[in-house]
Amino acid sequence: MVQFALLDWIWMILFLALMIGCGVLFYRLGKRSESDFFLAGRGLPWWLPATSVYATHTATDTPMWVTGVIYKYGLTGIWYSFFAAWCAISAFVSTRIFRRSLAYTQAEWQSLRFTGLGSELLRGWVAGWQVFMNMFIMGWVGIAMGKVCQYAFGWPTWVGLIAFSAICAIYVLAAGYWGVVMADFQQGIIALAAILIVSIWGMIAAGGPGGIINRLKTLNSSCEWVIPKDVASDALIRITDPNTGTVWAQSENPVPILKKDDPTSTEQNQQYLEKLDEKVGQILANQAGLKNKQVQILFPAGQDTLIAGFTYSIVWTAGESGEKVNLDYSLDQGKSWINIDINHYNGQTWRINPFSFSGFTQGQFPVAWFITMMIIALIGGFGMGTSIDWYTEAQRIQSARTVRDASYSIWWGTALVVIRNSIWAAAILGFFVLFPGIGETGKYELGWFRLGFDFLPAGMVGFFFAAILAIHLSTISTQLNLGALYATRDLYQHYLNPEATEQKLIWIGRFSTFLLLLGSFIFGLMMEEITKWLIFALWIMAAGVWLPNILQVIWWRFNAWGYLASWIANLGLSWLVVWVLPAFGIIPELPDYLQFWALMLLTAFIYLPITYLTKPEDMDHLVKYYVMSRPIGFWGPVHKEAVKRGLLAEVQAVG
Repeated sequence: MVQFALLDWIWMILFLALMIGCGVLFYRLGKRSESDFFLAGRGLPWWLPATSVYATHTATDTPMWVTGVIYKYGLTGIWYSFFAAWCAISAFVSTRIFRRSLAYTQAEWQSLRFTGLGSELLRGWVAGWQVFMNMFIMGWVGIAMGKVCQYAFGWPTWVGLIAFSAICAIYVLAAGYWGVVMADFQQGIIALAAILIVSIWGMIAAGGPGGIINRLKTLNSSCEWVIPKDVASDALIRITDPNTGTVWAQSENPVPILKKDDPTSTEQNQQYLEKLDEKVGQILANQAGLKNKQVQILFPAGQDTLIAGFTYSIVWTAGESGEKVNLDYSLDQGKSWINIDINHYNGQTWRINPFSFSGFTQGQFPVAWFITMMIIALIGGFGMGTSIDWYTEAQRIQSARTVRDASYSIWWGTALVVIRNSIWAAAILGFFVLFPGIGETGKYELGWFRLGFDFLPAGMVGFFFAAILAIHLSTISTQLNLGALYATRDLYQHYLNPEATEQKLIWIGRFSTFLLLLGSFIFGLMMEEITKWLIFALWIMAAGVWLPNILQVIWWRFNAWGYLASWIANLGLSWLVVWVLPAFGIIPELPDYLQFWALMLLTAFIYLPITYLTKPEDMDHLVKYYVMSRPIGFWGPVHKEAVKRGLLAEVQAVG
């Protein structure tokens, strides 16, 4: 429990007053027109959208996510955040194309790129999808804030979820995007200052960079073991050579495992479970084991009782077993063995190497996954919608005053994100050496927050919490305004009331903002039950439309029916490939990167024939779009037609 001093309360109250003041200050600007309420009048210099890009993508759940991958994979985990590199390409390709189109949203862009019934279906689908996604993202980020408040103050999670998002809604309802972007500028500065202070403070507490490296050298080897929920028997653990199969070590006695729903596992052993992380940390730090040339499993041992469904750290002395080992467990006294990890590094110094891959296709972090991520990130920059972040960036792109400002805003905003992730990564290595024995993901994900709450002096904790609020409010405000934009512009105005006045649209935007806020509370409160399904929706269900999101930008012949087919096919095939077929044993359970490639290939066999079997988009419509947006890629026939009509030369002459 964190106790606030007077100065801590002053920090927090001043910050909240500053944010609400933004709503009051920019109320008059936000109410002038729909363009002002949702795009700040398209007149912002590049550095304002850039700080908004950075602030928006520094959410309450972001340090948890970065902490999780760095604590588990070391600096290799930083590649998980490299998907942001799509912005480096997009800043000079799709960003410029989208800004020239003058579309308010990605859904509106679909109606500029395509035509006819297919275009209308696409606009409605994308708009509805984005209204849903913005509520989901706010629920996800909101429950993360609830968990932080629960750790820091002991509050129920719903308090942190609802209270601060409701405060944020005040300035979003009042000033719209003007309030969002001006608050983001201040929040981005506060958040970056706090990230630097807390991260440096945490690294100093861990002994500084040199002390962290030296500490990693003194720790024994460890590997995460997620025990399946249905296990209810004693287990043996062994360590073998990846190349020869030589058994380096095996449990001397079976380790008892209790069912997760066993009353003794949740009541009588609760105190034991709370102390287990500390015990494992002490075993990891037992330097006597490093001097032992014999490979020996230190944890778990026969006297340690484990519980199915939980994650534990297996600890062993590397001895003379080489650079990497395989780990297995047996539930039938060694007659058959089940893999825990392949090609796992011995010791802990591998954590400081960002290229500590486990093999090309094997292990928990293979090179094949890395290559897949690089392709997704870099080539994805040529498309629109290849990342869930695109829809947020699209609003920043259209709020910039020129095409050049839009490009600069995306590039520099992403640069700040990459720098931020690197600072966090270094701090989390410090957290690992301070608390090396944490097994459960939900516990070590709070690592960066613990560095602030546990190590900052009184008076600075309030500033830290104000920065957490800045991190939280910047994301919530963006998703509120963005979701309201899709609901107002693409659903209400386009389908229900095309003749609505500017003032009518602003009030519909405010009403939509309020409904989105309520929806986010519902999603947040049920998040623990639906997270795995929605992560599936975000990652795997988007795999089949990744390439179509690029084709719609670079290929003139790709039409609305092909794009719609890719969405429909992907929705069905993703369930088959990820859940249904493996459940019936028809195909094995595939790793994430193979699921991505499989879905991309399978959906292509559906949408490409449909594209060729249906008519191209109307040439007049394509020429108009081409002249306005000037896309790159395979647009030869449209380019020739534009030149033939004299339209391209006219645009070039104008500038």
